[in-house]
Amino acid sequence: MNDLLPYVIFGVTAGAIYGLSAMGLVLTYKTSGLFNFGHGAVSAAAAFVFYSLHVEKGMPWPLAVLVVAAVFGPIAGLLLERMAAVLADVPVTYKIAGTVGLLVGLRGLIELIYGPEAKTLAPFLPQGTAFSVDGVRVTVENLITVGVGVAAAVGLYVLFRVSKLGVAMRGAVDDSMLLDMTGYDPAFVRRISWMIGGVFAAVSGVLFASAQGQLDVDVLSLLVVQAFGAAAIGRFASLPLAFIGGIGIGVVQKLVSQQVVDYPALTGLDLNVPFLALFAILLFTPRGKLVEVGRSVKSRAVPVSRFRVRTRVAGYGLALAVLLAIPTLVGAKQPVWNLAMAQVLLFLSLGLLVRVSGQISLCQVGFAAVGAAAFGHLLGRGVPWLPALLIAGLITIPVGAFVAIPAIRLSGLYLALATFGFGVFLAQFFYTKDYMFGFGQKLQTHRPAGFESEERYYYVLLAVAIVGSLVVAVVERSRLGRLLRALSDSPTALVTLGVSTTVTLVLVFCLSAAMAGVSGAMYAGLFGSVGGFAFPFTASLIALAVLTISGRATIPAAFVAPVLLYVVPAYLEGERTGSAIQALFGFSAIVAAAASQGGLDRWFGARAVASADRRRGPAGLAGNLPGRKPRPRTTRARTAVTSA
Repeated sequence: MNDLLPYVIFGVTAGAIYGLSAMGLVLTYKTSGLFNFGHGAVSAAAAFVFYSLHVEKGMPWPLAVLVVAAVFGPIAGLLLERMAAVLADVPVTYKIAGTVGLLVGLRGLIELIYGPEAKTLAPFLPQGTAFSVDGVRVTVENLITVGVGVAAAVGLYVLFRVSKLGVAMRGAVDDSMLLDMTGYDPAFVRRISWMIGGVFAAVSGVLFASAQGQLDVDVLSLLVVQAFGAAAIGRFASLPLAFIGGIGIGVVQKLVSQQVVDYPALTGLDLNVPFLALFAILLFTPRGKLVEVGRSVKSRAVPVSRFRVRTRVAGYGLALAVLLAIPTLVGAKQPVWNLAMAQVLLFLSLGLLVRVSGQISLCQVGFAAVGAAAFGHLLGRGVPWLPALLIAGLITIPVGAFVAIPAIRLSGLYLALATFGFGVFLAQFFYTKDYMFGFGQKLQTHRPAGFESEERYYYVLLAVAIVGSLVVAVVERSRLGRLLRALSDSPTALVTLGVSTTVTLVLVFCLSAAMAGVSGAMYAGLFGSVGGFAFPFTASLIALAVLTISGRATIPAAFVAPVLLYVVPAYLEGERTGSAIQALFGFSAIVAAAASQGGLDRWFGARAVASADRRRGPAGLAGNLPGRKPRPRTTRARTAVTSA
């Protein structure tokens, strides 16, 4: 028992931070209906602000913590409440894309300001011994961390159970219109909730940075990932259970880390305890216990093209001609174009899920990694290039079918969480195994005979991208495509017609996984070797954010997205251009998500009406006085009012 006691103490300390972060996450989700995937990025931003104040400016740590908690946290919460308001009337797919955009945008902004290198942060909390348990030292830092978490949990419990504001917060979840009738402004209640959530995010970020001893934007941005499992234990509704779940996950994580030392095959299992808990709870909790907060919003139909068929054919022909001419136009930038072309199939597979079937996947790059690993192993065993490519796609299909299991019983937010947890588990546990990439190893790959040069391999990539585009086009126009669109619009109606949604879901996930697997294999051929480092799970988040801003048509967006992601930064000079582009992509994804249901059209319409009233001036106001005939608005203003 004495051997395990230090791990229990460390686990409780880490778990208190997880629980604190999870409570902020659950609180804002309960009161606004928006599950914030960018919660960890806010924690990272707070930790870097603390670093600037304490390390760079020399501010005493208590004052720096106070500034971060009392100033940065509430301001961040108010800004996030505005984001939640503009995303309130969009489908859950775009809500997820918007908050993922926040994660990507803040991550890029932090790297732009502070650089990509990790910053060293010496422990600032007192390190002295508070007391000992069976010879195991418990530090003052441990007590402060756990005390902050417990105080926050108790404070929230009392707030919700005793105060009028807490009752109003619960009312904002149950029925905001009824709450409004009692005299409480639901918007005000939501702002308070987001401000409290911002404070929790800020404090947990600072505490986590202190425990790590350094500030790494990737680690801190994904702090919320550790909180996902804790929030799931609380079923995304109970604040006390979320905190207790955080403690439990922290303890189990540390105990597992002590046990797996003697079992190399289980290396990395301790890091994935939160995701295993998340995946298990989502998979085995009865459906009635997992109800999404907020009203359901259907996606707007993809607008019909205003161009005639002949015009569209001419446009596609021109685009194809440009793509064929790329090797003669780009010169030394050819490798970048090859990289973009290798990703077209990945974005096609993601678009097939998100745009056509209305499903969500945050593990698409994980599918590509499976395909790349299979491709490398097949080539190493002497399998010819083309059969190896096709078999790599086929090997990825069972993985897609496995991910389809939670899709059968989950949708929207919970499906996104399940796929994200699976993607993280795949990257942190399976990548280092010999049957994938191996620990610190690279799989050797090669290009097809006769197409070794960059220019010739580009045409191979283009041919595969065109074949993938034709497959997606055929699916969209086939019976399967109609079933997928019906699945996105109304699964219940599809069931009443006697169609099995289970078969449809499995088919679309298997097809999407196979396409992503082939994309990973094509990507593996770019460099002559490939490793797991080329497929970070964060890339799935970036892919969704970039796809969101690349247009609503599935096939054109699949070509635009990789050009934005890889080609555009290559033509821009600057040491931190990549970080600036990433920040731009992330924040643009929020705008695109908010505009998905015509929100920007309504906003511009209202501004047009207000502008027209200001231009009329006193004459326009006089026209509305008693005894005067109202002056008619212009056609443009009247149209704007109608659209609003």
